[in-house]
This record gives sequence, structure tokens and C-alpha cells, in this order.
Amino acid sequence: MKKIILALLAITTISVSGFSQETNEDQEKSNIQTYTPSKLLKKGQWDIKFFNSLYTQTEQTDSGSKSQKIARQNFFTNTTEIYTGISDNARINVGLVFQIRSNNYGGQGAFSVFDFDNNKVDSRSGFTTIAPSIRVQPFANVPNFSFTSSVYFAIFGDEPNAAYLDKKSTFWETKFFFDKTFGGGDWQIFTEADFGFNFGEKSSEADPATENVGERFANNSLFLPLSAFLSYFPSSKSTIFVNAQQAFLIDLGNDFSQRYTQLGFGGKYQITQALNLEASFGKIVTGNNFQGLGQTFSLGLRALL
Repeated sequence: MKKIILALLAITTISVSGFSQETNEDQEKSNIQTYTPSKLLKKGQWDIKFFNSLYTQTEQTDSGSKSQKIARQNFFTNTTEIYTGISDNARINVGLVFQIRSNNYGGQGAFSVFDFDNNKVDSRSGFTTIAPSIRVQPFANVPNFSFTSSVYFAIFGDEPNAAYLDKKSTFWETKFFFDKTFGGGDWQIFTEADFGFNFGEKSSEADPATENVGERFANNSLFLPLSAFLSYFPSSKSTIFVNAQQAFLIDLGNDFSQRYTQLGFGGKYQITQALNLEASFGKIVTGNNFQGLGQTFSLGLRALL
């Protein structure tokens, strides 16, 4: 499994190259300025994003919001998104999203997740979800507002009493995006509101002899993160940003809820006319009900073809 996953990651990285033909207006700006998540692709364009995120924690809250120490836990997620434009007016895109995860528990070093171990006792790894997705710009006169709707299907097997890998849910997520550029084009505010519904068997109704109870903790719930990013463009090919997110897991029948607040910063750089590089850091600063209080280190590569 480790060799297969590493090979697929390498193939995806190598495959993202190319050049996109833009209008005169778009050519005046770089891709990182023009193609925010609010902006959709023209017909025939492709957007490929290869995003890697490592979350590691040595603290979590108790059943309230008080912090307590735990043995280190590590969670790596690779998310690959592939979209293409299908409408002449650049208002509808379709795509596919899939994820690979590697987790381990019990105090191992943060980078140990890249071993992609899968002993099921203190480590799990593998392909976890696949999602068909659609992006829509609903209002022609508001080009900086759009939404993306995706349905994630869990494609990994049930392992009773094994370490946690991912949610055993069908997850329908709709993200709403809006951005506004100001300050002569040097500044940009970007906002995002997500509505994610987890469908599936309640954890209390799962059979522990044949099903992983812990992976059903979020079933029958609404995941609602609200995010804001403030970006500054030192040049047309680079940007730095700070961001904040407030997220809620709202109980819709599974008798479990959580919340957390995350703060972060990062930057993007346009390597070539087609390739963009992104790096960011996030820290969960508060939460409740056994919420982890860890850090996220992210690195992404995006190709606009």
C-alpha cells in the first residue's frame, strides 16, 4: 500500500503542468490574483490541485473546554481536486475529489505518518473518500460569488476495533465563496461558509463486532465552518495571508457535538504561468468536547491549464 500511494502522489505531482490562455484582462493579473475559489474556469480549462496537510496534536480538551495532555497523534491528508469548465459563460465547472489518509497514535513523531503504516492497532492508511463535485456561479452580475457542492463517499473497509482512519459517512458539503479586492489591487478579503451534512448509521447503533464505532461519531450531524482570509500581494506573483475559522459540529441525532476556533497564516507563489505553490500553518486555539488542540502544516501545488 505504501509503494502504491507514493507512486500515485508522484504521478499526480508530475502530471500538473501546462499553460492556460487568458483574456487580456486576466493576463494583467497573475493566476493567484485572478483564480480565487470564487472564480470559475472557462470552457475547456482545467484546474488541478494537489493539497497535503499534516495535523499533529499533543493536547485536546476534556468533555468541556479545558486542555489536557495526550500522547502525540498525527493525521496526514492528501486531497486531490480536478475540475474543468463546461459552460461557454464560465459559470459551471464539474470535477472529482479524492483523498488519501495516514494516521497514527501513541506518541510517534509527526513525520512517521509518511511511512503509511496500516497495522490497525495504532496506525491506519489508505484511500478513504471520493467525491463528484460541481461549481456554480449563480449570478452573472456577481462574478466573485460562487458555490461548490460535493458528495463524499467513504470507500475504505470497515475495521472493527481498529484505530480511526476517517469518517464512515456519506458527506454532502456545499461551500459558498465570496471575495473582494481593494486598496488598488494590493489587498483582498475572501470569505467562505461551508454546510456539510454527515449521513449514516448512528455510532450507538453500530455493531462493534463488525463495524468501527468510532468512525461513526459524526453521522447525523451538520459541520459548519466559517472562514475569512485577508491577503496582501507584495507582487503580482506572490501573496501572504492571515486567516481565522470558527467551526461547529451540530448534533442532528447522533448525540455528539463539538466546536473549535483556528487561526493561521500562509502564502502563495506563482512558480510558472501554470503552476502555483501554497504553504500555510494553522493552530486550533480553543474547542470543546474532546476537540484536539493541535497544529496543521499544509503544502499545496495547483495547476491551471
